Amino acid sequence: MTHQVHAFEPPERFVAGTVGPPGERTFFLQARGGGRLVSVALEKVQVSLLAEKLEELLTEAQRRFGVELPEAAVPAGDNDPLETPVDEEFRVGTLGLAFDADTATVVIEAIAVGEAETEIELGESEEDEPDDVEPDEDLDRLRVRLTPEATRAFIERARRVVNAGRPPCPLCGQPLDPAGHLCPRNNGYHR
Repeated sequence: MTHQVHAFEPPERFVAGTVGPPGERTFFLQARGGGRLVSVALEKVQVSLLAEKLEELLTEAQRRFGVELPEAAVPAGDNDPLETPVDEEFRVGTLGLAFDADTATVVIEAIAVGEAETEIELGESEEDEPDDVEPDEDLDRLRVRLTPEATRAFIERARRVVNAGRPPCPLCGQPLDPAGHLCPRNNGYHR
C-alpha cells in the first residue's frame, strides 16, 4: 500500500477548525494550496497541545537563531469556518514539529494513526527535517511549512477554536452540556 504525503510548502491557508455542535465537535487541521484542500481529523487535546508546542518552538527559535517573532496578538485573525467539503483524509496519530533555520520556517507534520501512541515530537536541530523523526515510513502524512507570522496566526486561531466549546462548570471544570451535567462536586446532582 502506498502512503501519501500531502505537502503544502507553504499553504495558502492552514487552520484548525471544527465541525458539529459543542460537545460533539470533530476537530480538523485543514490546508489549502495549489487547488488542493486537505482535511485531517484529530483530538481537541492534540489541537491544544499543538498550539502550546508551536509557541515553545517559536520561543526556542528566537532564543537559538535570533528569529524575529511577530507580536502575540493577531487582531484580525482568520475566523472563517473550515472550507467545504470537509473530507477526512485520515486521523492524526503523531504530530511532528521542526524549525528549519535555513529558511526560518516552521515545519508541521501530521502523521496518520499507526501502531504508535498519539504524541508530539519536537525537532530542534538546525537542519532538522521531519524525515529524521519518521516513526512509520508507510503512513499518510500532511506536511506544511509556515513563516513565524503564519505560525503565530495558526496558534491564535487554534486557541480560539479549542476555547469555543462548552463553557466549563464553575465547580468541577468539566464541560457543561446545555441540559447541565452530573457534577462530582455536587454529589451527582444536576447543576
